Amino acid sequence: MKRKRRACIAFAVMLLFIVSALTACQSGTANSGEPNNGEPGGRGAKADLNGRTAPVSQVKAEIRGLENPGDEVLQVPIDGAGFAFSFGRKLLAEQKPGDNFVYSPLSVWLPLAALVNGTDAKDKDALLDTLGAGGMTEKQINAYAQMLLYRISGEANREHEPEYKSPLQIANALFVSRDETVKPSFAQTFADHYLGAVFNVDFTSQDAADAVNAWGREHTDGLIEKVIEHFDPNTVAAIANAIYYADHWAWAFSEIDTKSGAFRAEDGNATADYMRRAGDAQLYYEDDRMQAMPLDLQNGGRMWILLPRSESATELYLRMTADYFAEIGEGTTAQTGKLLLPKFEMSNMLDLRDALTALGIPLVDGHLSPITELLASDVGLHISDARQNAMIKVDEKGTTAAAVTVMVVRESAVIPKPIDGFEMICDKPFVFILEDCGQILFSGVVNNPAVRS
Repeated sequence: MKRKRRACIAFAVMLLFIVSALTACQSGTANSGEPNNGEPGGRGAKADLNGRTAPVSQVKAEIRGLENPGDEVLQVPIDGAGFAFSFGRKLLAEQKPGDNFVYSPLSVWLPLAALVNGTDAKDKDALLDTLGAGGMTEKQINAYAQMLLYRISGEANREHEPEYKSPLQIANALFVSRDETVKPSFAQTFADHYLGAVFNVDFTSQDAADAVNAWGREHTDGLIEKVIEHFDPNTVAAIANAIYYADHWAWAFSEIDTKSGAFRAEDGNATADYMRRAGDAQLYYEDDRMQAMPLDLQNGGRMWILLPRSESATELYLRMTADYFAEIGEGTTAQTGKLLLPKFEMSNMLDLRDALTALGIPLVDGHLSPITELLASDVGLHISDARQNAMIKVDEKGTTAAAVTVMVVRESAVIPKPIDGFEMICDKPFVFILEDCGQILFSGVVNNPAVRS
């Protein structure tokens, strides 16, 4: 925990030094249309044929080279939790009643933030607004993304403990048609601020989908097998994010105490294996709507468990806001009590496009042709498809979660416009939120822990 607190402090301090780097970025060379073995044009992240991105130390090298510190980035905060809950509500509303639900907000946010640099001027502010970055400039959100990756990747911790290994791994990639050329400015920004690798692929071949899926498997320790079945031959680019998180509880559950019991699922009673924790000084919150507990992880992350009193877990999630979540965190106190929490493992394959549209993301509107700064050809582009495959596993030892998000980009003309002591017994559907240093990594609803997908 002390290591992560130091990381958060380091993040705040380093933000003061980031802005001046924005004027020091040098232009690189664009992709040539020939296979480039995964090397984007210019400084920053490089990748080999297997999609391995450069180490985060490259971000530290950028940071250490900054001059003329300023606090421009701090003047306009990012509402990451607001985006996480707003987008999550749209996705959850599309799920079947009683189904489990898990998704990664950060895995959606990062590709969209990178695409701010490929969006035309008239749609840029609207995109920033929906990302919770209203009032920010393109340079500011790039600086924020760079510092975010520096912080949550554990690089700040390694300044104090060189052998420190972060529980969180993040990779970004842009797959581009062999017939297209990426604008040097975008390739440079994607490398410098998002540690993004660029690959040339043939979208008319099944090899392109296989390459993207292989990239996702590698960067999620094999947990996400597939996210794309095949690409439409008219695809010109696909931007992808992979996120993998694995950490042990700071206070592990004893396997000896795990017992089977009934779970009141929405679609009928089920059986679950309940982990037990009892004792003093447990962080706990309650109000007239719910009970809540944050379960600390060894490296500073937290898994929040939110158990509704009378409404359903789905209703609780749909009414969750950034302000309410902050209120829960501020109201948590150390108490004596008992928690029974079922082990669970689940996954979701999600179609993101309708949720992107409902949230007002302008990049999905083919008639606006909002993506004009991505390719050297200056053709109007839009996101024609967007998918995420996400999973999470919670047991006595800790939690493991992974997600791969892919957003498909096509020419806009191709697609028409679419439309006294406490007891917290989690024996009914509940909400979970996995956060790390202020970023919501995964969230969802457990309606039936016995069902894995």
